[in-house]
Amino acid sequence: MQPTTIRPIPSPARPPAQSEEIERLETRLCRLVGQAIADYRMIEDGDKVMVCLSGGKDSYGLLEILLSLRSRAPIHFDIIAVNLDQKQPGFPADVLPEYLTRRGVPFHIETRDTYSVVKRLIPEGQTTCSLCSRLRRGHLYRLATELGTTKMALGHHRDDILETLLLNLFFTGKMKAMPPKLRSKSGRHVVIRPLAYVKEADLARYATLLQFPIIPCDLCGSQEDLKRKQVKQMLQEWNQRFPGSNDSMFAALGNIAPSLLLDRSLFNFSDLKADAISTEPAVSDAEEDLL
Repeated sequence: MQPTTIRPIPSPARPPAQSEEIERLETRLCRLVGQAIADYRMIEDGDKVMVCLSGGKDSYGLLEILLSLRSRAPIHFDIIAVNLDQKQPGFPADVLPEYLTRRGVPFHIETRDTYSVVKRLIPEGQTTCSLCSRLRRGHLYRLATELGTTKMALGHHRDDILETLLLNLFFTGKMKAMPPKLRSKSGRHVVIRPLAYVKEADLARYATLLQFPIIPCDLCGSQEDLKRKQVKQMLQEWNQRFPGSNDSMFAALGNIAPSLLLDRSLFNFSDLKADAISTEPAVSDAEEDLL
């Protein structure tokens, strides 16, 4: 399978004030994405990165930031943009090819009618996201193999990770979120989330400034009762009430204390005994005050 290769078309000039804001914002975004890539070794020399482009602000932002980083990275890696056209009614099939042609990015558009499958199997009024994502993921894994890519980049950001953490805590009884890097169950694919450190508000502003041609999701975008939307609103309201609380929650994901949780597979509570000369990790005074 050969991706479409094109020559870039120059972008129109921007007003000086807008250009300065774009430069400042892009500098911050590139720093955060570059740090995430380095921290989790997401991209290595010789990688061929498949950027999954949905037409939403997050995936557009991911593509643009990776293109910017690639232009000055000390390693070489290739980028190919991939879109799965799920045949949603009214989907503007020309938008992404025109955008990617203008940006000079090799791309592949895969057409699969998963929309009809989801509408047939999911009763009206019920959440479609779970089935839709599974079908989409299966096709993307297949395309990663066919296109010979080594990494699959998704546009999930910091807010997505926090929302997933709370959704799992509230509704699945598991303490887990979205990892910045994971291996597929088959072991054949590596999925990366370079936007893991990036706030959604910054991506929204970036999309506005660069005037991305956003394509809405008509399948699930109108489902206002989605638990994820409710959790998003809760996090926003909580952070307004207690500024910095979301930052602290995100930091906690990388600062786990197994001995202060309940998972017996992570900490040997059974053999924990008082000892004058103990090798067990000590509990700090501040932590002990919370016990």
